[in-house]
Amino acid sequence: MKKRVLWLLCLIVSFVSAGAQTADTFTNPVIKGDLADPSVIRVGDTYYLTATSSEWAPFYPVYKSADLVNWSQVGHVFDTLPDWLVSSFWAPELYFHKNKYYAYYTARRKSDGVSLIGVATSKDPAKGFEDKGALIEHGKEAIDAFVFEDEGVLYISWKAYGLDNRPIELLCSRLSDDGLKLEGEPFLLLRDDDRIGMEGQCMFKKDGYYYILYAVKGCCGPNSDYAVYAARSKSIKGPYELYPANPILGGGGGVLSAGHGTMTTTPDGRMFYICHAYFKGADFYNGRQPILQELKVNEQGWPYFVSGSFVAAKQPVPFAGTVQQPVRGFEDSFDGKVLKREWTWNYPVSDVKPVLKKGSLLLKGMPKKGNVDVSTLCLRPVAPVYTVETEVLNRNGSLKGVTFYGDDKNLVAWGCQGGQLVLKQLKEGDERVLASVPVPAGNVGVKMVVTEGCRVSFLWRHAGGKWKALNGFDSVDYSYLVRWDRVARPGLIHWGAAADWAEFGFFKMAVPE
Repeated sequence: MKKRVLWLLCLIVSFVSAGAQTADTFTNPVIKGDLADPSVIRVGDTYYLTATSSEWAPFYPVYKSADLVNWSQVGHVFDTLPDWLVSSFWAPELYFHKNKYYAYYTARRKSDGVSLIGVATSKDPAKGFEDKGALIEHGKEAIDAFVFEDEGVLYISWKAYGLDNRPIELLCSRLSDDGLKLEGEPFLLLRDDDRIGMEGQCMFKKDGYYYILYAVKGCCGPNSDYAVYAARSKSIKGPYELYPANPILGGGGGVLSAGHGTMTTTPDGRMFYICHAYFKGADFYNGRQPILQELKVNEQGWPYFVSGSFVAAKQPVPFAGTVQQPVRGFEDSFDGKVLKREWTWNYPVSDVKPVLKKGSLLLKGMPKKGNVDVSTLCLRPVAPVYTVETEVLNRNGSLKGVTFYGDDKNLVAWGCQGGQLVLKQLKEGDERVLASVPVPAGNVGVKMVVTEGCRVSFLWRHAGGKWKALNGFDSVDYSYLVRWDRVARPGLIHWGAAADWAEFGFFKMAVPE
């Protein structure tokens, strides 16, 4: 009998072990959700990534990985924005030099709205960066920094003249050894004489050639046709020769477009490129998501992607034994001392002042002058199908509940306002109450069910009872909430005077397995 039990135990262990065998592929994107213009570096055996945060605070999220496939958010470049900046927080570039981390970022200056490139430093990317101020101002716009070391000398490149009535140029300048100032005169790398667009460049050197990978055409929105071009030169100062078979990467199949990324290496010297891609269909509404592809150089000296010139969702894992973790939802019971790092808010519109109260969240808006009395805490959607829900713990004159949020002039809100449940929207600034339902006193749960990335249904329940659907508002199309370079985000909303604060018991975003 004992032998039989032992045999059964061994059999069970063998089945479990077989089921736990690692897969040899992963599926793009490697980070789910809207994270455009990713920049990636390796320090030892650890990879760090940051990306555009656009008009969402905190600024420039920072991620960490050991295998390039599974990433976790560990912080932000800035939790609090330097007071000389105002908006358009784009295309940060990470760099590691002499035991210090650098973030070269694009943002608009508060005094005149000019887009320029600043720099910040850190000893630990998970603990934020110290701002060192402006580094590059070039005409009306200087964006998309990239830092490159060649024979011990640092160089920084950027996109110039995007807002001027002249061809865009990719410029480059020597950078001081401390990474904080330019040295000498900028020189030209490439000029967009064909006026097709040019930005999001990265550089590397291999076998005597300097290579530039850069994005062309339209970056953003449903008509994006972004693609990746390559150019090379025997000298860092050029002239650069365009690859005759450009583009080396673009949309196709289930992918709309791809571009604007950086290249990193594994400890054994293999090259991997991370850029963003729009996926087609319902996945479009997750925004520009980071994808990973292996890069090589062929016998003719031109870079190419191992899986071809069209984005392939399924790829071989960079490291044997890697298992890609499934997409997960999000839950916050508000029992910590600070907000979880995944929360975001529309910074140019409202300074959000949340207060945690041992199991509940007090949210009251601090709208900036001239803006609607709306404040939100939102999350990046990570799947085209999900639910979000919360429990509203108080009643007053403000609307408080859940939201599907494009920007301050385009949103839908579902929640409690006084003795009513109210469904309300803004569309191009036009405010409309779509429905209202009387609700008894007591705590009220409100829920949104999102399908196809943009279709929303609304439910509610009283004091923990059964969920009830809002009649006449099943699977409403909110695709209009897409904003040029952003997609709608779900979250919590407070709509009304700051004195009429909102109190929430929890928040949950559930993603089907």
